[in-house]
Amino acid sequence: MELNKAVLDCMRNLRRRLRDEQQLDIHLDQPDAIITMLSGCLRSTDEQTRELGRQLARLTDQLAEPAAKPTPKTAAHDATTVRIYRGQRVIA
Repeated sequence: MELNKAVLDCMRNLRRRLRDEQQLDIHLDQPDAIITMLSGCLRSTDEQTRELGRQLARLTDQLAEPAAKPTPKTAAHDATTVRIYRGQRVIA
């Protein structure tokens, strides 16, 4: 997953709101930071926090439900080798 400025800004805003609302201590370098933020948004009663969660899900192309089936296009893409070079995905 590529982290760009929009994703990082959304994650920072969401991190602050979740820390204030639910006392969640999330660090951006955690491997499960996005999943933890999205699950915190589902538990939130604040509409702005929930909207930030929807925005983060759109930006990261992740669903709130981890049981989503991969599409045939995704399954074919998984067969290729992907490497990370200077923060960018490179298909080898």
